[in-house]
Amino acid sequence: MTITLQELAQRLNAEFKGNASVVIRRVNTLDKAGADEVAFLSDEKYHHLLEATHAGAVIVKAADAALCPVSCLIMDDPYLGFALAAQALDTTPAPAVDIHPSAVIAEDAVLGQGVAIGANTVIESGVELGDGVVIGPGCVIGKGAKLGARTRLWGNVSIYHRVTLGDDCLVQSGTVIGSDGFGYANNKGEWVKIPQLGTVVIGNRVEIGAGTTIDRGALGDTCIADNVIIDNQCQVAHNVQIGYGCAIAGGTVMAGSLKLGKYCIIGGAVVINGHIEICDGVTITGMSMVMRSITEPGIYSSGIPLQPNKEWRRTAARVMRIDDMHKRLHQLEKQSDKKN
Repeated sequence: MTITLQELAQRLNAEFKGNASVVIRRVNTLDKAGADEVAFLSDEKYHHLLEATHAGAVIVKAADAALCPVSCLIMDDPYLGFALAAQALDTTPAPAVDIHPSAVIAEDAVLGQGVAIGANTVIESGVELGDGVVIGPGCVIGKGAKLGARTRLWGNVSIYHRVTLGDDCLVQSGTVIGSDGFGYANNKGEWVKIPQLGTVVIGNRVEIGAGTTIDRGALGDTCIADNVIIDNQCQVAHNVQIGYGCAIAGGTVMAGSLKLGKYCIIGGAVVINGHIEICDGVTITGMSMVMRSITEPGIYSSGIPLQPNKEWRRTAARVMRIDDMHKRLHQLEKQSDKKN
């Protein structure tokens, strides 16, 4: 795939300076880009790379245009420009092309126009696939599931019964959507399974990383709003509600009946307790443990930063004595109050 700089500028709605006829084939970094590649500068600490770049063009802010030794595309947000340029030059193959003869499709399944289904995929009874849906090889789409227009699934994705995905979603390989939530009663030491009778409802433009699991609701539904991005290896438990525009990094675990507000950013390997609410606009940094509701927007952290082992052992030993230290301090405060 190729595009001229002039055409790329039009796609990015960017101001253009330089040679309009330069042909661009790929996006690359400032230090590695060649004459047929476009790079970007969004961080001042890479100014030294800009001055020495051999890129065909660089996406820059207006303030950096004078420093650019090659053609440039000027935007307020060069990183956004990078994303749009990468989309324009994307050569990722489709998960499937046409309908493979080995696919097993129920007679009553409804397929929209331009649907593609990969080898050995199973489409069960009552499934509805919107126009332009693409399903990779080895997927299973359970009874009554619905996938909106242009939604794409990579290989070996499992969509359980009655799950709904909206338009323009992207699901990476190995993800499971609609599996049973972790619901059991205890009868004198014996676990009694509680059937999970809800489902999963996912909005439009949602992207879900590889190996992520999203459980169906116990009674109501697990719901993910529009414009949510979820990274690899995440766990979303039953009846979780995720608000519009949230971003959830890899390895995050969400317990049941959590309610996450709009525009929240959750760092990697975060653990969030169930049956709590987190308000709009909250950022939680990586490796944090969230045990209580958060009612004010802001940045929240927990955990102990990395230390040399000897220092960490001393810190851990002191933490184990906190309760004893608190009792001693309380006793000293009582004695001080009596003297006063």
